[in-house]
Amino acid sequence: MVNETVKVNLAADAEARPVAVLVQKASQYESKVYIQAGDKKINAKSIMGMMSLGLVQDAEVTVYADGADEQDAVKDLASYLQSAQ
Repeated sequence: MVNETVKVNLAADAEARPVAVLVQKASQYESKVYIQAGDKKINAKSIMGMMSLGLVQDAEVTVYADGADEQDAVKDLASYLQSAQ
């Protein structure tokens, strides 16, 4: 299992779209992928779970992945969270 902590950078008018894109990106990987914010650790492939996480500008989150392509999954999702448009 690998992980990386990043600061979320969402566009000021971001609503559901960045979360939907994040879920699509996570779903491309075979690994189990989770996003943790505070004490909530959510399956990044679950749109309802991710919407409940309530990602906000400048929040610190940790991206976790466990599986065959875990390195790529964490790198891709961490990069997206830092530059979501």
